Amino acid sequence: MNTRVIAASPRRVLADTFSRSLASDIALVLGGSALVGALAQISIPLAFTPVPLTGQTLGVLLVGATLGTRRASASLALYVVAGLAGVPWLAGHTSHVPIALVGYLLGFIAAGALTGAPAARAQERTVTRAIVSMLAGELAIYAVALPWLAVSLHVSLAGALSLGLRPFVIGDAIKAALAGIALPGAWRFVERTSSR
Repeated sequence: MNTRVIAASPRRVLADTFSRSLASDIALVLGGSALVGALAQISIPLAFTPVPLTGQTLGVLLVGATLGTRRASASLALYVVAGLAGVPWLAGHTSHVPIALVGYLLGFIAAGALTGAPAARAQERTVTRAIVSMLAGELAIYAVALPWLAVSLHVSLAGALSLGLRPFVIGDAIKAALAGIALPGAWRFVERTSSR
């Protein structure tokens, strides 16, 4: 009796179509950090809250969904650590972050890891599923950021919601939609070009 073992195909994220070595993984991690750093420069301070409106969240979602959990976590941790160490790529082209906003940076790492998990199970290849995953990533950011904001500013959780969530709901929904549309589109492009 012959028994054949069929190896399960590895879970793939978009970056796996480009990554063939440790060097390419390192390049992807660095590129993800640089993307978030570039989008962080889209920064609009708001007079009524210490939290600026930035493009960072869009970068975090794209990095998570494109790189997968392991590489996205490394990429976003590098972005945070290098930024706090002096690389001027945090919001506002600076490395200085008010203590109240550190929770957002830590939330970015959690969001990248969370958004990368469904991508590895090929659950982000339709717009609807991708948007749901992006919204979950944004919730991960706020789950870390809002309690930190409340403690650091000595306000209630309701006060932290007013300062750090409510002004950003519409913008974050737009970012989730943009990322949710971009990812399946990128997959279709890759699949079309690789089949030629």
